[in-house]
Amino acid sequence: MSTTSINSVTGGSTSSDTQPVSIASTSSADAAGGSVIDVSALVSELVAATQAPQEALISNQTQAVTTQISALGTLQSALSTFQSSLTALDTPTAFDTQTADSSDSSVFSATASSGAPVGSYAVTVSYLAQAEQLLSGVLATSGTATIGTGTLQLSLGGTSFTVDIGSSDDTLDGIAAAINSASGNPGITATVLDGSGGAYLLLASSLTGAANTIEVTETDTGGALAALTYSASGTNADNYTVQSQAQDATYSVAGVSATSSSNTITNALNGVTLDLTGTTAADSPATLTVSTDTATIESNVSALVSAYNTLVGTFSSLGGYDSSTSTAGPMMGSALLSGIENQIQNALYSVVDTGSSTYDSLASVGITANSDGTLSLDQATLANALATDFSAVSALFSGSGGVATSLNTQITDALASNGSIASTSQTLTSEENSLTQQNNELTQQMDALSASLTQQYSSLNTLLSSLQTTSAYLTQAFATLPLVQGTPNA
Repeated sequence: MSTTSINSVTGGSTSSDTQPVSIASTSSADAAGGSVIDVSALVSELVAATQAPQEALISNQTQAVTTQISALGTLQSALSTFQSSLTALDTPTAFDTQTADSSDSSVFSATASSGAPVGSYAVTVSYLAQAEQLLSGVLATSGTATIGTGTLQLSLGGTSFTVDIGSSDDTLDGIAAAINSASGNPGITATVLDGSGGAYLLLASSLTGAANTIEVTETDTGGALAALTYSASGTNADNYTVQSQAQDATYSVAGVSATSSSNTITNALNGVTLDLTGTTAADSPATLTVSTDTATIESNVSALVSAYNTLVGTFSSLGGYDSSTSTAGPMMGSALLSGIENQIQNALYSVVDTGSSTYDSLASVGITANSDGTLSLDQATLANALATDFSAVSALFSGSGGVATSLNTQITDALASNGSIASTSQTLTSEENSLTQQNNELTQQMDALSASLTQQYSSLNTLLSSLQTTSAYLTQAFATLPLVQGTPNA
């Protein structure tokens, strides 16, 4: 009987042509024996199954810490904002604020700074301070007419400057422009006026006061500019007409007379500035009234109440629970938050030794608590308290144990670099860094696990592929064995 060779079964190839599975290969397509194991997919699934729960735990913890750090920043910002409202009330000088009023604004206006003496004062104004103004005679037919060249020296008060007039600016217009642009000019303005009779030169001072008079001299040996010179006591006094006399303001406050080169008076009454605008009639003085500026204080107290209500809203969002959304604030149950909140409330609701049994708490001056923890201010009650016992209200907020003083101290301590907020922040930052390190270590562990599993399953893949090839060879070999010839029955 003929037999079939192995070559004919395998299509002409010998078993030595079969390639084993490569360890480096991650695809079963490379296995000569057929698909065995997809190493890459298997390792990826095993690593993912091991990594996922640990990674989820770290991620959740990191998110929680990050949320708390953000909430802490919100708290810190809210406290700083609230503290800024205390600066207008936490010191006695904050209540030492005055306002000044004039009974006749056509005579003077007034402002007062801290420390100005409260009271009413009679003010008379006999003369206002004036700046000098000189008008020359007719100097030319027009501003463009030539005057001449030379050197002028002008002075205003004790300051003088020199103007050189050359051929490029020898007209009246040119001379005026040269004066106005001259270096060292203390405040003289030259203006050319064209009238029916010809052109005039107007010299005006920007400085008021009797000492600030104008003089003009010709300092060269020529005489072309002689018509421009002026001295009130000189032979050239007729060259100009005095349109406005240089003079000091003459006034009195509470019967004390004084003069000033300016109409702005800052030294007549400590802390008060007077701006003189007119004169008073004989025996009819105007009245300056300096009083405590309660309107500003009321505004500052109102700002404090508003700022606290905003802070309460922040406390609620951080540590409260929203039943409509079933959402808890990021600092709900935080000892830090509740501690700060309790300290602030204790200061707000405390009784302060103000020297008055009537005005010794916020409630007594019109600040009361609402059911939601916010505050309300009764402006009329506060105004009455300020009018009745100003010093007690001042002590209530700014005294050594005052509400604003205590609050400022508490918040300063909480926000300090070694305070409770900074300490909590450092702890949370350390936790965040630790979680980051754990995540990095997990990634390294998973990389090592992936490499190990890849090596193991690649080796297994090679073995299985080899066995598959051997099995195929044996199957093929057995199929080609000759049949056993048996003896037929007789």
